Amino acid sequence: MIEILSDVLKNPLFQEGCAWRRYRLSAGATIVKKGDPGKTLFYLEEGLVRVLGGAELDGNKRVSPGLCDLEAGAVFGDVCLYESRERTASVISVTDVQLLEIRSDMLSVYMDDHPIQGYLFLKELFQTMSRRLGLANDRIEHLLAWGIKAHDIDKYL
Repeated sequence: MIEILSDVLKNPLFQEGCAWRRYRLSAGATIVKKGDPGKTLFYLEEGLVRVLGGAELDGNKRVSPGLCDLEAGAVFGDVCLYESRERTASVISVTDVQLLEIRSDMLSVYMDDHPIQGYLFLKELFQTMSRRLGLANDRIEHLLAWGIKAHDIDKYL
């Protein structure tokens, strides 16, 4: 992914400050908050971030379990690539991080104008999302198995 992004970021038509920005955050910083509107995606250059979900227990208690950790080289916020959408999870920095925040609308236009790079970027993004979906499915299956066993439901199956 970094090779493709490097080529895009070097292009004078995709200028820093307008189409993207680089910044650092300390450990514990909130990068993305679930439910907030999103128009950018992120590339993690350095550090470790945690993706947090949200769940309500007993109708009055909210918890934010960690869904996964992402290391340098990861992309996140990709659900906002083609349209402004609410963020589907919160993301916090576990360590000090360096991020690239890329405007989705500008990246989309760039990929339309550079279809080979656009294809390669989307291919890599699709592979990343496919791997994450597989991991999510595995976690859901393990959680369901635990719940079935914990609530003694397996005797009814």
